[in-house]
Amino acid sequence: MTMGRIMGIDYGSRRMGIALSDPLGLLASGLETIQRRGEDDSSVIRRIAELCTAHEVKRIILGLPRRTDGKSGEAERSARDFAAGLAEATGLEVIFADERYTTVLAGRIMREAGIKRDKRRALVDQIAAEIILQDWLDQNRKKQKSQ
Repeated sequence: MTMGRIMGIDYGSRRMGIALSDPLGLLASGLETIQRRGEDDSSVIRRIAELCTAHEVKRIILGLPRRTDGKSGEAERSARDFAAGLAEATGLEVIFADERYTTVLAGRIMREAGIKRDKRRALVDQIAAEIILQDWLDQNRKKQKSQ
């Protein structure tokens, strides 16, 4: 079954990492990091919409920044508002995925891979987006097999 490309987003207050799946929905790869400037997300949403069109994205997985105690915080509310604007702009379904610790894991992966500190900042959000998306792809595949 062909799933189509799926986009993963590591939502952050300063930067958003973007990852994309292959057309079969098996593997996630980093695409780019988008800098957020100020409170208005319209330029970020516009850029993501352009990427969705260019890569024929079928759905979006957005990392939901939950607090470590599992309770909803300001970052989660902000991400939910962003998701609503993104869904409206793209016409695509936005699915939330828990993103706790993905940035920490991305940093560890880069350190272990020997990536220099100055390059890590540019890549950490993309790698976190890859982790979010790959985790969702793997869970979705397991669900489909068990049905």
